[in-house]
Amino acid sequence: MADQTGATAQYHETETERVLALERDGRRVEIAQNREGYAMLMVREEGTELERYYGFDMALDHAADRLGTSPNALPVPEDASDMGM
Repeated sequence: MADQTGATAQYHETETERVLALERDGRRVEIAQNREGYAMLMVREEGTELERYYGFDMALDHAADRLGTSPNALPVPEDASDMGM
């Protein structure tokens, strides 16, 4: 999934997490939550946790800032739209 700013989004699940991976201009930021969906969201870049948030909108804002775009411009797959507490 891509948007007009060149940002792409991919959602996937691992054995322990739900992960929204966002990329733009060669940078990748992930927003992750445990599979049960009740824990805080982690914003990561290059595997390093940067911050934790309760709300998806705040995590998206941080990810957008890291990617140099607006949070409203980031594509969010339907499967990831319910992330957050």
